[in-house]
Amino acid sequence: MTNQAELVLDARAVLGEGPHWNDADSKLYWVDIEGRQLRSYDPATGDEQAVTFAQRISAAVPGANGGWILALQDGIYRYDGSDPDQLEQLAEVEPELPGNRLNDAKCDSAGRLWFGSMSMGSDRSAGSLYVMERDGKVQQVLNGVGISNGLAWDDSLSRMYYIDSVTRAVDALDYDLESGKVSNRRAIIHLPEGSDVPDGMTIDREGMLWVAQWGGSCVSRWNPHTGEQIGRVEVPALNVTSCTFGGEDLDELYITTARNGMSEEQLERWPLTGGLFRFKPGVQGNAANIFRSE
Repeated sequence: MTNQAELVLDARAVLGEGPHWNDADSKLYWVDIEGRQLRSYDPATGDEQAVTFAQRISAAVPGANGGWILALQDGIYRYDGSDPDQLEQLAEVEPELPGNRLNDAKCDSAGRLWFGSMSMGSDRSAGSLYVMERDGKVQQVLNGVGISNGLAWDDSLSRMYYIDSVTRAVDALDYDLESGKVSNRRAIIHLPEGSDVPDGMTIDREGMLWVAQWGGSCVSRWNPHTGEQIGRVEVPALNVTSCTFGGEDLDELYITTARNGMSEEQLERWPLTGGLFRFKPGVQGNAANIFRSE
C-alpha cells in the first residue's frame, strides 16, 4: 500500500502537532507549538478557528467535566474554552529545567494523562515521560529521554507503545490499565538509518501502528508483533509530525506537519509543509481518550 494524503488546510503551521478528533462536536483539534495556537477544523464546513496562548502549547485533550486539558511549555493547565489568558494550572512540571518544554500528550482509556518533555536546546537526555493521575498527581515514569513523542495503547494486549525520537525506535511497555504502571520497556520497531525520525503515532483497530516520520514525507504503518513495515502514506510535506483517526466512522487519518527549521530551498520544494492532511487508509481507528478527573 502506497498512497498520497490530500491537503485539507494550507495552514502553514510552524510546528503542527497533536491532532485529536473530538466526537462531541465532530471536529479535528490540533496545535501549532511554536505558533502557540490551539486550532480546530470542521470538515463539514471547511472552517477553521484558532486560539493563541501566551506559552507554547504542545497538546490538548478534552476533559470529561468540560473544557480542555492543555500541555503548555511549563506544565499542565485547564482551559474552559473562553479566555486563553485565564487558565488553571493543574501541575507545574520541571521548574528546575527552564530549557525544557512539554511535548506530546495523550490519555489512556482510564482517563490518565501521559505527557513527555524535551530540551529546547541540544541536550538529548534531558527529557522525561510523566503521567498525571485522575487526582492530579504527577509521577515521572521514564527519565533520560531525548524527545518524548508518540503514545498509543493496546488494552487487549495490556501494552503501551512509546517513541523517544532520538532512538529511531518504537518501544513497547507492559501496561496495567487498573494501576497505570508500566514495565519491561523494549524496542520493537527500528526505523532504517536516514535523515528522518519517528515522531507522533496512533494505532488502528487491527492493532497496527501508524508512525509519522519527521523529514520523511510520510506516515508508515507497522506490525508491532513482527517489527515489519506493512504500509506507507506519502505526504506532500517534508516534516510529518503526527496522525490520528477521525471522521464519523473513524476511518480517516488526519496528519499534521511542520515548517520549523526548513530552508528556503526546502520550502520551495515542499510548499504545503505546515498543512493539515487527510487520507482514507481502509482501516478504522479508535475513539480518542479524554481526561477523567476524580
